[in-house]
Amino acid sequence: MDQRIIDLYDEYTHAPLDRRTFMDRLARLAGGTAAALALLPALQNDYARAAQVAPDDARIDASDITFDGATGAVSAYEAKPKDGAAVASVIVIHENRGLNPHIKDVARRLAVDGFRAVAPDFLSPLGGTPTDEDQAREMIGKLDGTETLANAVKAVEFAAADDGKVGAVGFCWGGGLSGRLATAKSPLAAAVVYYGMPPDAAAVAAIEAPLLLHYAGEDQRIGAAVPAFVAALEADGVAYEMHEYEGVQHAFNNDTNAARYDAEAAKLAWSRTVAFLKKNLS
Repeated sequence: MDQRIIDLYDEYTHAPLDRRTFMDRLARLAGGTAAALALLPALQNDYARAAQVAPDDARIDASDITFDGATGAVSAYEAKPKDGAAVASVIVIHENRGLNPHIKDVARRLAVDGFRAVAPDFLSPLGGTPTDEDQAREMIGKLDGTETLANAVKAVEFAAADDGKVGAVGFCWGGGLSGRLATAKSPLAAAVVYYGMPPDAAAVAAIEAPLLLHYAGEDQRIGAAVPAFVAALEADGVAYEMHEYEGVQHAFNNDTNAARYDAEAAKLAWSRTVAFLKKNLS
């Protein structure tokens, strides 16, 4: 797909670009309204594909739960090995579309790999994740950053109460929150960032947990902020491991998005993620 189209969709999903403007610009790039409409299914997430691990998989137990957050009750999705012998807990932080079927599937994948996964719905203070993605993105923009970080800390504390060591893995908006969570005071023992906006350089010195960073080679929006982040990590002596996946797009791990998913990069990044979490949480 034309890189300009993917960049436009990235702008639409991450910047204040209204749908009418997006469709007008997409039509110009695609060569007409009909062509633009034909492209939409490849650009948008198809959650019918979100079942690498089925909700009723015999290897796991999965259910909806709640925990006490900084802003009140926070809804979450929990998945853990059926035998109860989890390596540790991992907080799974969703993209800017909220707690959707794809993120729940990611939680189940972690359970199959031996972890107890807790995926909070960070839109809980606003009533929870809606089915409409545009509405979810608008709601994400209304969240208070300080309160959201406080809810993430509460999620770590909730998970730590049962299993001791806790890690976090976040994607896109959630990748940024995973990085910010590492700068906050909490029992967090490891953090994984998938193409998330780095935290402020001034906050990097507070990071104690080791980091695993995954970035996409074609993701210019996030990539522009990475060099300063790496310089701060080096200057402050923070333990980190970073991988850039050449030729792949932002959200390359999201297998429900045909335009941006890259199976090879996703598989490699996931194997590195599981190995990193087992090393630092065991």
